[in-house]
Amino acid sequence: AWRLWTEERALELIDTLVEDSCILPEIFRCIQADLLCVQQLPEYRPNMSSVVLMLTSESVLPRLKQPSFLIEVQNEAHPSSSKNESCSANEMIVSLLEAR
Repeated sequence: AWRLWTEERALELIDTLVEDSCILPEIFRCIQADLLCVQQLPEYRPNMSSVVLMLTSESVLPRLKQPSFLIEVQNEAHPSSSKNESCSANEMIVSLLEAR
C-alpha cells in the first residue's frame, strides 16, 4: 500500500467490485489514516481517538513518514554504492483451524 500510495497509484488498492459505489476522497482518507498507523516510530503513530477524528472530520491529516515494515538496506554486494534499496521485513504465519 505504501509503494502504491507514494507512486500515486492508490486506486489499485480499491476492490473493483466497490470502486464505482465508493467516494474516492473518503477511501483515500482511510488509506492515509491506515498508513499513519504503521509509521516506523511509535510517536509518529496516532492514538485511536485521533484515528476516529481523522475518519469523521475533514481536517488535514498529518504528513506520512515511511512505515515500519519498509527498511532501508545498503547494497552489500557493492558497499561503496550510495543507492539504498527498500525491502520488507514482514513475516507471515498461516494457521489452519480444524475441528476435533
